[in-house]
Amino acid sequence: MSDIDVRPITEDELPDWVRALNTGFLRSATPSPEETAKRRTHFDLTRTRAAFPPDGDRQVATFRSFAQELTLPGGAAVPTDAISNVTVSPTHRRRGLLTRMMAADLAEAKERGDVAATLIAAEYPIYGRYGFGPATHAVDWQIDVPRTGLDPRRSGPDDGGRVDLVGVEEVRRAGPALHDRIRGRIAGVVSRDAYWWELHTGLHPTPDNPWKEPFYALYRNARGEVEGLAAYRTEDRFNDAIQPECTARVQYLFGLTPAAERALWQYVCSIDWITSVRSGLRATDDLLPDFLPDPRAARVVSRADFLWARILDVVRALEARTYETAGELVLEVHDAAGLAGGRFALTAAPDGAVCAPSAAAPQLTLDIRELGALWLGGGSAVRLAALGRVVEEETGAAAAADALFRTARRPWCPDMF
Repeated sequence: MSDIDVRPITEDELPDWVRALNTGFLRSATPSPEETAKRRTHFDLTRTRAAFPPDGDRQVATFRSFAQELTLPGGAAVPTDAISNVTVSPTHRRRGLLTRMMAADLAEAKERGDVAATLIAAEYPIYGRYGFGPATHAVDWQIDVPRTGLDPRRSGPDDGGRVDLVGVEEVRRAGPALHDRIRGRIAGVVSRDAYWWELHTGLHPTPDNPWKEPFYALYRNARGEVEGLAAYRTEDRFNDAIQPECTARVQYLFGLTPAAERALWQYVCSIDWITSVRSGLRATDDLLPDFLPDPRAARVVSRADFLWARILDVVRALEARTYETAGELVLEVHDAAGLAGGRFALTAAPDGAVCAPSAAAPQLTLDIRELGALWLGGGSAVRLAALGRVVEEETGAAAAADALFRTARRPWCPDMF
């Protein structure tokens, strides 16, 4: 409603913003001073919004964005507007507050020159109406360790490398550089800033978010170079016969090579007392099951959309990524918000692409949200056409789009934000 003020907050308003955030996320409403102080150190308050009703001093909606880089097919990283901490209090739902906060943030992101906006959607139906489409999906496997067929007598990788348990200091030294090398190879991976590594190595504990140190394992190749890192926690359980049936929950695991990933997964599956491993969120075509002698030992326990993308600059978005085949396509892109719509001619080849506004007859008509779903190579225009979400103006245009946009490996975003 128009009498509710939506604007960036001031520093003095941050404690109540955190309270409103916790209310929306069904957490303890009263934040600790430590939690507020932690957020104050790394929030850009010009990008931290709230809704203020005229008849009270409590904020009733929250919204925040921050700078991020997103890796595209081919390894290029583009600037994106990462959206997080979105809530509307139960008392003020269905009043257009999210629409107003989103519109203001996306307009600023467009003005800054961000290629797209990204978010992780807690609820599927909300964000499509703002132009976001699900650009990556993720699966979580549960591994029945005794069934894997792995030799429990293995003493380590058979490629000359080794796995070492390390502490948080080593992770802070080696982790950021390793992640930067890896994210240039996987479409969908987002940047991790210094604060991310501090937060995930215990430098910012609060009473609301106490720190429990995980185990960290580094993989070094035969030359002693770091090529993989895993973090995992364990859950103790003993059955009635007093036999250990413990679970290892992987927080994250990534490797520069398949050999590094294989070594780390085999290590996690070889830990004494561990009879079950939860993989955490992995790409839908992850190699994990086939690293095991019996791939059926890895059972999918969840599969869902994960990273959503909202393109703000069609030309830059399509020119920045690579394409595995050559082709031409004219797209009619609808954007109800008026931020990125138009007709565009894409000429793509493995050595580069050109995208420009065009007056030619469109071959494929789609909404900006469907373009976001196709952008990173994981979506299918043929499927979207079958669902009525993409319109073929020319027979075969959806298949031609798939030949251009789809990638040999599915995109993957490992990070919640």
